[in-house]
Amino acid sequence: MTFTPNQAPRPTRRFFLQAGLAVPALGYLPAARAASPNGKFRTAHIGVGGMGGADLNSIASHAQVEVAALCDVDSDRLAAAGAKHTGARRFKDYREMLSELGDQVDGVVVSTPDHTHAPAAMTAMLQGKPVYCQKPLTHEVFEARQLRTVAKDKGLVTQMGIQVHSSAPYRRAVQMIQTGVIGPVSQVFAWSNKNWGYDGGPLTNFQSPPASLDWDLWLGTAAEREFVPSAYHPGNWRKMIDFGTGTLGDMGVHIFDTPYAALELTAPRWAMTTSRPPTHVGHPERNVVRYEFPGTKHTTDKLIWTWYDGNWAPPELDLDLPRDWGISSLQLPGQGALFVGEGGLMLLPHVGEPVLMPETKFSGAARPEVANGNHYHEWVDACRGEGKTSAGFDYAGPLTEALLLGVVANRFPDQRLMWDADDLRVTNLAAANELLRSTYREGFAVAGL
Repeated sequence: MTFTPNQAPRPTRRFFLQAGLAVPALGYLPAARAASPNGKFRTAHIGVGGMGGADLNSIASHAQVEVAALCDVDSDRLAAAGAKHTGARRFKDYREMLSELGDQVDGVVVSTPDHTHAPAAMTAMLQGKPVYCQKPLTHEVFEARQLRTVAKDKGLVTQMGIQVHSSAPYRRAVQMIQTGVIGPVSQVFAWSNKNWGYDGGPLTNFQSPPASLDWDLWLGTAAEREFVPSAYHPGNWRKMIDFGTGTLGDMGVHIFDTPYAALELTAPRWAMTTSRPPTHVGHPERNVVRYEFPGTKHTTDKLIWTWYDGNWAPPELDLDLPRDWGISSLQLPGQGALFVGEGGLMLLPHVGEPVLMPETKFSGAARPEVANGNHYHEWVDACRGEGKTSAGFDYAGPLTEALLLGVVANRFPDQRLMWDADDLRVTNLAAANELLRSTYREGFAVAGL
């Protein structure tokens, strides 16, 4: 089959504002899709190796799911997945898959490198398909706004792949914060000691890609370049600015999630990063990113959020705490978040149960009983008209926008980026606005992006 890519013109400024200004409320219930004639929910999977393989297995474990199609640009990975799901059609180009199968697919799972999240998800949504998309939702700020808008306008069931969002410890932490157990929160510290960065110079070890890899399709919307072993496929793309979002995007989205949800945050007022000067090749190997958020009913008048990654994590925090709390130092895990409230602290390890401090004050504090949810099955059930998702694009979009503003700030170290969320722009540094939206390579355009 010959596939002609969607060559629709890029949206005008007027379209951008109309589509981008509305901020949907959380918790709306999109319309469910009808199941296939045999009652099964038929899924198509874009990216089936690595995390894509885990997503495939988890979605397929639902009793009402039938895996209808598999797509991967790596033929070896596609063959391995196909051996487990023998009834599924196989493709290497997701555009061809979605165009050819049409109503033979009820929902689409996107598990690709970050730069392909938005084009793949948008292509599916424009065909009216519910989408489960891996985190972070998009590679660019503009893409996150557009996916959220289209999902709302079309009433589609969506879910971002932040699986711990549905786990009992994280849901318990949200309830505890929202019942005011530590009082209004003034600061959040979050961190990951992982290093999804690259501080080296331009890549030069060019080689032919492996025979199993369609390098042109792997690049997709990104600018053409030569293949470098171990730098892109299968895993290290997360370190490169054109394909991934560094440690902040990869792990920050998990660790930001619970504080963002618990405190009911909106868009930040500003973001500022401390990191090495930009190389225009890879993300920094270590960062400190600060945000200021407007206050909510769970916070003080404003909330300061500080992120640490690489070997700057876990941080050594010098907190001005009341003397009678008896806290002189904190032993922090390699990844986690710390809420600083007027009445105490909450430490939320990644992944683990929330810990309240000082221990003497909270020894008898109630810990809500909550069920452990299945994030994948939640999406399938919602698509079938049973309940709703908890991390739909109405929630995931604003979270991703806030997170990615910090990724943009990495390119302008020690400069505060003042943020106008309504107009989706940095108000004090025009150069930063050029990084909110990328230009897609010719032949890979998608309407609305």
